[in-house]
Amino acid sequence: MLGLQRTRDTREHAGSYYAASAHPDNRYPTLEDDLSADIVVVGAGFTGINTALELAERGYEVVLLEANRIGWGASGRNGGQIIGGIGHDPERFERHIGSDGVKRIYRLGIEARDIIRERVETYDIDCDLKWGYCDVALKPRHLRQFAEWKAHEEAIGNPHSYRLLDRDELKEFVASEAYLGGLYNTGNGHLHPLNLCLGEARAAASLGTRIFEQSRVVELVPGPRPRVRTERGSVTARRVLLCGNAYLGNLVPRLASRILPSVSAVIATEPLGPAQARALIPGDVAVCDPRTALDYFRLSADQRMLFGGLSNYTGLEPRDLVGTLRRKMLRVFPSLADARIDYAWSGRIGIGLNRMPQLGHIDEQISYIQAYSGHGVAPTHVMARITAAMLDGEPGDFDIFARIPHWPFPGGKLLRRPGLALGMAWFKLRDAL
Repeated sequence: MLGLQRTRDTREHAGSYYAASAHPDNRYPTLEDDLSADIVVVGAGFTGINTALELAERGYEVVLLEANRIGWGASGRNGGQIIGGIGHDPERFERHIGSDGVKRIYRLGIEARDIIRERVETYDIDCDLKWGYCDVALKPRHLRQFAEWKAHEEAIGNPHSYRLLDRDELKEFVASEAYLGGLYNTGNGHLHPLNLCLGEARAAASLGTRIFEQSRVVELVPGPRPRVRTERGSVTARRVLLCGNAYLGNLVPRLASRILPSVSAVIATEPLGPAQARALIPGDVAVCDPRTALDYFRLSADQRMLFGGLSNYTGLEPRDLVGTLRRKMLRVFPSLADARIDYAWSGRIGIGLNRMPQLGHIDEQISYIQAYSGHGVAPTHVMARITAAMLDGEPGDFDIFARIPHWPFPGGKLLRRPGLALGMAWFKLRDAL
């Protein structure tokens, strides 16, 4: 049986390749005063930072509070894969949002990637941004699924090209014998997520956003002008936006009951050198398989293999994280048997029961965004844009998502995690068939 343990978190960044290769950045102070602002944003990951940036661009006075460091959570630990689309199958909610709402969600899923391109260009953010992506097939039914995906993307007007690949054609992009074929597209890509997050924070600060790190929120006081209290200070504002996602804890029990922190992990090899790296992933693309507990991998800018997976609902990581992920990596790339593993880390992602982002309001002054279900690098950016628009008096897109129903996980605190773990075990068995 796989040995598990709690993830090891400190108030500094995880010991990841991203933290080790992050660009030198300003440290932001700890909040030790009582401030006021137009809007206070809680959580300095992609969602919080980009909402603050969007609001600052519109002229709002914003305070951004982070319990640890900028990009400390999933935004600075993820696989660095830019994937279009938002959630899963918005057609399920047509009776709540209408056919126009479904179409709008698909359009926003296309726009999400363009916002990242725009951010990088506008603010000159060095984050190793590259375009190109392959879904890879382990079974014939995956190839049939890819054909359906391609047809769907073309039907909704996605301007990026999609190309079905047989086993030999896939090797132009991913040189592994593990796969039967794939689906290549030019719209998705990959980057250094922590450097993007830090660059976006610098951009927000340059426009006047006041950012505070090591400033954990310990109390939320509702009212006509709600007050957010940290360990050493407070902020009173007209509006509050909660963006803590899987790391918000029990600050708002209603939100905590609708999100399940799941763990995913990544290892990074030593630098492989250009020749070996390109022999493994000739197309320098991001790669993902379609299983429930999927593998995802790509090359870093300095030719390391970044290989991730092990998603599970226990909230725990393997005791032998390196050994477990190395075995998975070698099934795809046996030639990496002698490659040294330089970094290994894990983190929590916020899973929602219906796999759609959760946007809504606690009351007239307090709103929230959470639950990207492991698919957040691009969607966070467009969610931030539509949330800033809502706070600026343009609620249309935000209200589409707010009308989607979200339910608490069954079983309460005691039973919901074992129940979901059993559910994932079922899906893993189905994937193996």
